[in-house]
Amino acid sequence: MDWSALPSLSALRAFEAAARHGSFSAAARELNVTHAAIAQHVRQLEKVLAEPLLHRSGRGVATTDAGRALAQDLSEGFAIIAEGVATLQRQKEIHPLNVSVTPSFATNWLMPRIGSFWQAHPDIRININPSTALVDLRRDGFDMAVRFGDGRWKGLDNQLLNRGEFWIVAAPGLLQERNLSGLPEAGALPWIMEPHTLELRRVVEDAGLDLGQVDMTVLETNELVLSATLAGLGVSVHHKSLVEREVANGTLIRICRLPVKDLGYYLISLPGAQSARQKAFSKWILSAARS
Repeated sequence: MDWSALPSLSALRAFEAAARHGSFSAAARELNVTHAAIAQHVRQLEKVLAEPLLHRSGRGVATTDAGRALAQDLSEGFAIIAEGVATLQRQKEIHPLNVSVTPSFATNWLMPRIGSFWQAHPDIRININPSTALVDLRRDGFDMAVRFGDGRWKGLDNQLLNRGEFWIVAAPGLLQERNLSGLPEAGALPWIMEPHTLELRRVVEDAGLDLGQVDMTVLETNELVLSATLAGLGVSVHHKSLVEREVANGTLIRICRLPVKDLGYYLISLPGAQSARQKAFSKWILSAARS
């Protein structure tokens, strides 16, 4: 289709509304513009087409023969467009909500809480996709994502879930009843970290421990790191939301906490209006994160 050969879409919309209502004023109210704007659009359209389309009729306007034929075609075309948009919106509401999360966040934070969302919204199907891969929401078909960082993702909307507070933890068996008072003493123990967590390394080193000087084992994922920590194989650092259950039930001991203001977990979405399902999930997860 050669769009350059078509008149302005705004002018076509203005003319179709005026022809349907038989009134510039009614068309202006429908399109939320002024009476003068409708009249100007119609004059421009008549100039482009070199054809009179409307004429005065009493207190309103009426179509010429050419105007009547064009108005009918435009009405049918706009109706097809409206139905296409409505169909897409209905399909979006039927399809599951696709949410990308990191595996550690899914396992240790989201899954213990997601039951309350299902109970409150049994009509909303949700696909939880745990992955450490960098995803593109638009390209990969995700509605939302939960990611760790400083919230500075260009071209995306984000809402803070958990502000950064990190816990250094170890299993009771590793500590052997030693009462460590802080991070420097923990540096004498074996450590376990995953290779991609540059933020966590920064957090620990900013707190005063040179990780280049500790006995470090590197495991590929945070799930492996946490499993090894629970098995007593070393000390590790985690966002508090991921290990607070284990600390509460005694399977891990918190050695110390490292508060950080500019890092945390964020709910990320594409800019623009959200669907009803997205709004419901956003409201739920923000409430759950702050409770």
